[in-house]
Parts: sequence; structure tokens; C-alpha cells
Amino acid sequence: MSLFPQTHDRRLQGRLLRGDTAAFDEFFATYHPALVRFALARLGGEMELAEEVAQVTLCQAVRKLHTWRGEASLLTWMFTICRRQMADELRRLGRRQEIPVSELDDEILAALESLSDPESDASRRARRHELAQRVRATLERLPSRQRQVLEGKYLRELSVREIAAALGVSEKAAESLLSRARASFREAFVLVERAAATAKAPRPMAEAETP
Repeated sequence: MSLFPQTHDRRLQGRLLRGDTAAFDEFFATYHPALVRFALARLGGEMELAEEVAQVTLCQAVRKLHTWRGEASLLTWMFTICRRQMADELRRLGRRQEIPVSELDDEILAALESLSDPESDASRRARRHELAQRVRATLERLPSRQRQVLEGKYLRELSVREIAAALGVSEKAAESLLSRARASFREAFVLVERAAATAKAPRPMAEAETP
């Protein structure tokens, strides 16, 4: 079972859509820190800009909240909004800086975008959907604890300290587990990719029997 279930997201969405004032405070307190960390790591450590991007992301998320279908977590959905906002800000500032994303981020975040990016063209959406299926299949191959730390790190953008607290282990143990989980993910992903390629390969037609 995941350490980070979406049940809370669903309940919070319902309260927000009903105009529950307390829900807006909870929404901000729950997701603002993660969005700031997410933006900060991709904007060269510029805290003021990261805070602004996170604030705008939250406002946009509230306006579009009725469109969230729950296929990805609420935070994952907001990461997509946040990335677009960062790109807009960089263009506005006349900067062509690439937003750095690690190899594993690319694999997982691209898959997540396939779940929450309805504006993609059909061919791109199909490719993203296929990648999402492979990432899910890869995660399912991992031991539960490794799957949980990857989910915490890459889907929830938790710090190592927060992951350690969630798992009830030391930060050093969490770092070690995360390192093993990354290695396991890469190995499992290669196997899933090979299996997918084999499944797609055309099968030779059986030779007709000579009468």
C-alpha cells in the first residue's frame, strides 16, 4: 500500500469545490511547500521567483480544480501546471535556461504528464500513455519499500528527511534506500522496455504447408 494515498486529495477537492474556507487554508499549507521546492530546484535556487511561481500555480490549480480527474495525484497534476508557469516566467524574463531534470525525473515525470496533459496532440498523447504504462509496470516490479521511496521523492517531491520520517528510518538509511531504488528502477525499466519491444516485433508468418 502506498504511503501517499490519493484519498485525501479527493476529499480536499470536494471541499474546495463546495467553497469550504478551511479547505483553502489546508490546500495552501499542504501543497505550497512542495511546489516551492519543486520550482526552486529548477530555477537556479531563486527563492523569490520560486515563491511567485508556486503562488500562481496554486491559484491556477484552484481555478482548474474541476478538471482534475484523479488519474494522477493532485500534486502531480499541479507539477504540470508549475512547469508551464516556470517556462512562461523564463520566457518573460528573456531567459532561455533549460529547466534541469534528472534522468529518472524525465522517465517518471514524462509519464505523469501523459495522465494530466489533455492539450497534447494525439500522437504525442499516445507515446506518453505508452511510457506511463511502462513506468507503472516498472514500479510494480520493485519491492514495496523501494517503490514507496521513489513515489515520495519523484511524485511527491519530498526531501530525504521527509521520506525518512515517513518510513521511520534515519536519513542515512533513507538515502541508501533511495540509491538502491534508483538502481533497481533503471534495471527493471530496461527489462520492461525489452519486453515491450519483443511484444511489438512482427512475428514471422508460418510457412505454408506443402500439399
